[in-house]
Formats: sequence, C-alpha cells, structure tokens
Amino acid sequence: MPIDRISSVSEGKTRAVVIGASMAGLLTARVLSDFHDEVVIIEKDVVPDEPASRKGQPQTRHLHGLLARGLDVLESLLPGLTVELIQHGAIYDDMGSAIRWYQFGGYRRQFVSGLMGVIQSRPLLEFLVRRRVLALPGVRLMDRCSADRLAISRGTVTGLHVLLDGRPALLSSDLVVDCAGRGSRTASWLAEAGFPSPKTSEVTVHLGYATRTYRWEEDHLTGARLCMSLPSPPQVRRSGFLLPIEGKRWMLTMAGWHRDYPPTDEEGFNAFARSLPLPDIYRIIRSAEPLSDILPYRFKSSRRFHYEKLSTFPDGLLVLGDAVASFNPVYAQGMTSAAMQANALHACLQKGLRGHALSRQYFKKVARLVDIPWQLATGEDFRFPETTGPKPAGTDLLNTYVTRVHKATHRDTAVYGQFLQVMNMVEPPTSLLCPRMLWRVLLR
Repeated sequence: MPIDRISSVSEGKTRAVVIGASMAGLLTARVLSDFHDEVVIIEKDVVPDEPASRKGQPQTRHLHGLLARGLDVLESLLPGLTVELIQHGAIYDDMGSAIRWYQFGGYRRQFVSGLMGVIQSRPLLEFLVRRRVLALPGVRLMDRCSADRLAISRGTVTGLHVLLDGRPALLSSDLVVDCAGRGSRTASWLAEAGFPSPKTSEVTVHLGYATRTYRWEEDHLTGARLCMSLPSPPQVRRSGFLLPIEGKRWMLTMAGWHRDYPPTDEEGFNAFARSLPLPDIYRIIRSAEPLSDILPYRFKSSRRFHYEKLSTFPDGLLVLGDAVASFNPVYAQGMTSAAMQANALHACLQKGLRGHALSRQYFKKVARLVDIPWQLATGEDFRFPETTGPKPAGTDLLNTYVTRVHKATHRDTAVYGQFLQVMNMVEPPTSLLCPRMLWRVLLR
C-alpha cells in the first residue's frame, strides 16, 4: 500500500508531533506551541467535542484528583482555567477544611489550610484544556490516527509513520513527543532501531477499583465537602473516595490492594462501602439515587522507565507523562506529574536546547521530578508485605516515622498542613523531617 506524506512542513517552519491527546499530550502541545510553528497531536480514538470518555481511556470514567501543584502549573500554562472550571460546576475549596479524611485509626483534624483545590470529573477537565489548546495558533488534532513507528535517519527522528483511518502515512517533524501513556511503544521502537532500551522499575500492587455516580443532595454531608477513607496497612487494604463533581453528582470510587477488589454487583458494592471505617460513605450512598452502572478497573503495578540512564538516545524524540512513569492511581499523582514534566520541557526549550542536549537535560529534569511521587506512592504501597518490586533500603524505617506523621495529623494542624503540602507536591517529603516537624511528630 502506498504511503501518503502528510503536508510537508514549509521551508523555514518547524513542526512538532505529539502522540496522544490525553492530559499529558495536551499540556505538551501547549508548551510546544511556544517554540514550533506547527504542533500536530495524533490520537487513535475519535475525540468528541464535549466532556466525554473515549474507548482508549477507561480510567477517565473513574475519580481523578488534581493536586495543588498540578493546578498551579495548569493555571500558569492556561491562565483563567480555574475560573472556567468553577463556571462549569467544579468545586473549589480549602483542602484542609473540605475533606473528612479517615486513616490510621482516626480523622485528620480539619482546619483552614490556605491550600486550595478543585474537584471535577476528568472528562470535564480534559475537555476544557483541549478546547484551550486547540484554539492556539498552529495547533491541530488528528484523531483516528495511530502511531506505527518512528522515521529515523542517521540517529535522528525525522518523523512518525502513522495509520490515518487505516491508511499508512508519514508525518514529518522536527520533534516527536510520546505521550501515549502506559501504551507507549518507545522502548520497543528504540530496540528495533538499534538503540538500547531503558531499564524499568516496577512495583506490583494488584489494585482494583470500582466507581459509581449518584445524585448529590445538599443535606447528604455536613461539616465537609467530601469523604476519604484510606487503608491502614497491613491489616486494612480498602479505600473509598466520595467526592462531589459538576452536575450535582457524587462520584464514589472504592479500591482494594492485592486483589481485594470491590464487587461490581450492587449488593457486594454496597457491602464493600459498609466495610469502610468511615461510615458517611455508606450512609450517603444507601439513600442516594444511582446515576450510573458500577464500573471496574484494574491496575497491576506502578512502572517507571529510566530514560535518564541511557547513554545513547535518538535526537528529535522525547517521552512524557505515564509513558515515563505511571503511579498507583489512588494517590492522584498522574496528572500533576505530567504537568510538571511539561513545565520542565518548557524550561529546556526556553534555554534553546536542541538535539542531544535537549534530551539529556530534559530526562535528567524529569527523573528528579518523578523521584518524589514515585517515592511517595511506592513507599506507601510497600506497607503491604505482598507488594513486590525494587524496595529502597530504609523504606520500613521511614514508613514507621510516616505512620507517626499520619497519626499526628489527627490532632496537630501544623503537622497536617505540612503533610498536605507534601502530598500535593508543593513541598518536598524532607520537609516532614525538619526539626520543627520532628519535635511535633515524635515528642508531642
């Protein structure tokens, strides 16, 4: 079958190609639009012009959290997005006072923290971001277009072979950024082209979750806006998150580690909710009107590709988002991590980096960014003895201290405030080890 060449770049113009039109791909396109005349986003699914999940995004039908650091980055890249989210029904509130949060035998002490967060469905957030990005000059989306293989010449990626409506085509480019998530094929493409494949780290948790939406009523919950029940390992391995989203709906996502999966029949699903130590979740859904079926999802392992350790890498190619590192989704780090990586790419491009210098500096920056959510997520998962994977020395000792931190948040708002800063990737985890925090956690 002949190969079509999709509109070659005009002389003196530059083109970047982004694989994947999810949040990572959209934010990457936003960044690249500052440095390239044309940015083409390719997506294998049909992308509707409305807030909706796609076939290739089963996880978007479940609860998603955007951490405070992620919201800050999105607002810097797309000014006014927060206001637009609120206008479309998103909930904007203080994270310290809005959450009724049970873990490790007690409730975290609610207080006004000054750390603001926004709650909405993933389809709404992605739709508003996509609409903003596609309105930028030079940015276009090609849906029903899947990546097939890289076009490489003399160690440089010169384009991407794609299947457009089933027909092979070549999309020439100056830069390709893989934002295809856990379905990324860059590692295998590198091997096929004679480059070394990156080493991987994998921490297996066998998480399963299930989600249902309900009609929200004002009198369902007083004294808080949302409920969160997280596990107290190793005995308790279940969690539940009941959050309000746009359209006057509750979204309930419940999860279990190491195959303690929530059932998808109504009786079993409700029994799972009743088993959570935070009673409000079951109390609310017992009388609330269901608005959806019960939708399951499985997540085997957190996985990380160490591109920063490769000695050789083709020019004209980068990887971003879940295609670099994907974390246990319970900790809500994925979108924020992708936003921070997009920010790192912007910083590299602002310095005028290109070719080998760009990939080397970019992957170093990304590795440092990924270290923190990886440490936080896998550290918590290693509380379960069934968790397998590369476990850093000292993890158990650190978890002993972090358990004391968790319990201190039941009574000490200073500790809770610092914990929220760390959890939201605003402050580093080491801030919980400063003398002031050590004293409050260990001596009080």
